[in-house]
Amino acid sequence: MLDIKVETENSETYTRVSDRALSDLVHRIGMKGDRFLVVQRIPDLPGTFVQVWFEHGDGYQLERRSGGPATHHQTMIGSPERVAGLMTRWARQEPEWDAGVEWESAGMPEPEPVPEIPAEIRAQLEERIRVLLRCGYGTVQELSRTAEDYLVKDGVHPVTDAQAQQLVERLWLERVEEQRQWSDVTDADRLTRAFARLDQGGITAREHFTCCRSCGLAEIRGAGRKDARGFVFFHTQGTESAASGHGLTLYYGGFDEATDETAFVGREVVEALGDAGLTVQWDGSPDRAIELTGLDWRKRLVG
Repeated sequence: MLDIKVETENSETYTRVSDRALSDLVHRIGMKGDRFLVVQRIPDLPGTFVQVWFEHGDGYQLERRSGGPATHHQTMIGSPERVAGLMTRWARQEPEWDAGVEWESAGMPEPEPVPEIPAEIRAQLEERIRVLLRCGYGTVQELSRTAEDYLVKDGVHPVTDAQAQQLVERLWLERVEEQRQWSDVTDADRLTRAFARLDQGGITAREHFTCCRSCGLAEIRGAGRKDARGFVFFHTQGTESAASGHGLTLYYGGFDEATDETAFVGREVVEALGDAGLTVQWDGSPDRAIELTGLDWRKRLVG
């Protein structure tokens, strides 16, 4: 699999796709509402991407960027096969992935200078964004919006969107560098694997799902397969608890709402978590949530 995330014009997102899947996406584009792909690395490196635009009758406009506006270049490619090949080599980080391609500047303007954020406001924003980075689920864009809106009072934003983005990108890259040192399998990795197993087995399993238990219970039925037998999830407040070293509460149940079905789903969830190597506390009662204890919460950023 390629360590990339692909976004389409029609708001589809594909994470860690195969060479073939990326090629299929390139071959697919061209119709109204589905004319481009944006491909970023995992974890996201702000300002680093390749993207392609195509409308039937025209060539493929391929663009690359590796930092600021001066690094944004473009070229025209004649076939989807060559576009897919170039994007795949870029994704693999091959040293001469674009050999033979003649690039020209995309003419992107340099941004205006961004004023410094006052120290007191910066400290509060950094504290909040670092918490969310430890949680591990947001994108640079989402965290930038959070930073911009975090200290709003009476409709007044203390920072601009540019200031928020600059702060988030700096902290994001610090966290990316930190996670490069994680050579082992983390507890967050184990949880993701357990949830993937459950989801494949007919238990809708969702991480970082909605803001609270009530909203999660109201929305979980529509979040998975129609033939799912049950569910398990944890909400965003739970994520922050785990990231702060306080364990993680999981909510579960059967979709037919019978007590014995809820208990059966609970046992299946506990088994998957235990097999993944996590420490689980549950007394077997369908009225009690499942607790994960002793977590070393290191969630890898995607972006």
